[in-house]
Amino acid sequence: MIKTTIYSVALGTIFLSSGAIATPATNPTFTPISSHISSDTILIAQSSINTAALEQAVFNQINNYRVSQGLPALTRNSAIDNQARTHSQNMANGTVPFGHNGFSERVKATGISYRAAGENVAFNQGYSDPATIAVQGWLKSSGHLNNIKGNYDQTGIGVAKNSRGGIYFTQIFIRR
Repeated sequence: MIKTTIYSVALGTIFLSSGAIATPATNPTFTPISSHISSDTILIAQSSINTAALEQAVFNQINNYRVSQGLPALTRNSAIDNQARTHSQNMANGTVPFGHNGFSERVKATGISYRAAGENVAFNQGYSDPATIAVQGWLKSSGHLNNIKGNYDQTGIGVAKNSRGGIYFTQIFIRR
């Protein structure tokens, strides 16, 4: 008699991209720079997604990290949140490709006069704690880490999920 065992697993995937730009507020024209894209897999159990809770988790984890490094905590700004959410939703529904297309327009659309701005984006799927996976991925990447540790004072975070379970994260950093 032959015994057959069937294993079923879900795979998680993560992709990251960052753009950091420092420009004068009087001339906010620039091109975002993608620094790094990586992938990883892990066994997981898929769970339901609360995007507002994920946004808050990213905000808390980023500020906890900044404070642990002797840096001031960032202030969350609803105008920046709105632009980050729109970008995450546009990536999730395929309106724009994953990345930083339209970054300068997003920053301008906040209506905030700024001296510097940066952006981190992430995509992952299949993780039980997607916010932590995104933040941990950013912390392991020099380009993302530069944004997280950057001389910024405000941030906005947006999370969106697509119909296939992919979760898109955008965090925008601004220094006034």
